[in-house]
Amino acid sequence: MVDPQEAPAGARRVFGPFTARQLWTVAGSALFAVVLLVVLTRPIAAPGVLGPTALPVATPFLVGAAKEGLAVGDLAPEFSWTAADGTTQVLRDLKGNDVSLANLRGKLVWLNFWATWCPPCQSETPVIRDLAERYRVYGLEVVGVAVQETTPDDVRAYAARYGLGYRIAFDGTADVFNRYHVFALPTQVLIGRDGRVLQVINGPVTETTMRLWLQNWLPAQDPGPT
Repeated sequence: MVDPQEAPAGARRVFGPFTARQLWTVAGSALFAVVLLVVLTRPIAAPGVLGPTALPVATPFLVGAAKEGLAVGDLAPEFSWTAADGTTQVLRDLKGNDVSLANLRGKLVWLNFWATWCPPCQSETPVIRDLAERYRVYGLEVVGVAVQETTPDDVRAYAARYGLGYRIAFDGTADVFNRYHVFALPTQVLIGRDGRVLQVINGPVTETTMRLWLQNWLPAQDPGPT
């Protein structure tokens, strides 16, 4: 607090015992505090205009403590779980259809855990969109699992905005998220044609990196960059 007794002798007082300099000092400090509060409390990011490739320096957004997850060779968990009332619940896509890993046997499955508000997820969106379209004919099935979202409508709006043609599921209860031991967004789980885990990647991917992985696991010839 400014002490009015500390005002220099002869200084002009413009508000009670305070000088103009003292008032400007207080105002400046208050403005700085407001700006700092806004920066610290604003949302992580809103979906913006995305570039053609993922950010090469993007890092995953941690949503929990690091923990031991699935290992290469593990049988990937099914997209279903038992609820507290004893009923069996199934992951559903944005059209309301059940999503079953068993029904995807024989395909290379790219499971992408993500959120619309997650900056590194946003950075890789065009990469996933383009590779999903390019490699679908070669046996790739991309399933985006949206987590920590308010409503499916938010995810639908994002998918429509960026023309996402691959299947997107809404994991509102985070049951699949937890079954796969995810702690960072985005997280990629590559699942082989036999239903076993091939690779787990904590963080966003680039087109170059994913093309190399897909080239190893898809039987057809790599179509290469477009």
